[in-house]
Amino acid sequence: MLKLCGFAVSNYYNKVKIALLEKGIPFEEEFCTVSQEPAFLARSPMGKVPFLDLGDGRTLSESQAILEYLEEAYPQKPLYSKDPIARARCRELIAHLELHLELVARRLYPEAFFGGKVSEETRQQVEKDLAKGIRTLRQLAKFSPWIAGAEFTAADCAAAAHLPLIGLASKIIYGRDALADFGQAKAYQKMAFERPSISKVNEDRKAAIAARQKK
Repeated sequence: MLKLCGFAVSNYYNKVKIALLEKGIPFEEEFCTVSQEPAFLARSPMGKVPFLDLGDGRTLSESQAILEYLEEAYPQKPLYSKDPIARARCRELIAHLELHLELVARRLYPEAFFGGKVSEETRQQVEKDLAKGIRTLRQLAKFSPWIAGAEFTAADCAAAAHLPLIGLASKIIYGRDALADFGQAKAYQKMAFERPSISKVNEDRKAAIAARQKK
């Protein structure tokens, strides 16, 4: 059986978990955090999470590579359109969400979530870059009702995992959610949270946070 390895607070872990739930693929979860120990690096070359244990001694790292593998190995409930341009648009959205929004906002996470501090220069640059990312998301996203169109796709697995974190981090640092004026994005998140797979992932994430706070 497949084993998803990582932790429930990670948005990239949750991106993969949503996909597994949506496709109805049986899987187990193995809690682990980042590590540079040789035994861990043998399973995840960069020592990151998530990674997928295929159950036969092989593993696969990087969330997008995992999603692509799941789509090809378990095609019964597709998360990509059969149409080539629609598939490409889905991948375009995922790349945009991760490279130009989530990774930009991630520069705020040390202060927003982990008790660290980011420089004023970083704050200002991230604010500018987030504004550009949101501008282009307005252009690319369909929200009709799902982010890539009428059907739930792999892009929704990414958006549902990343957008809330981007909004929360920006609110903590700037006192205002960077997505606050993007009504379609906020309405989309509310709708997405009601989907069983996403609701399940969010419940598990909250439980993991609560358990960590008790320690």
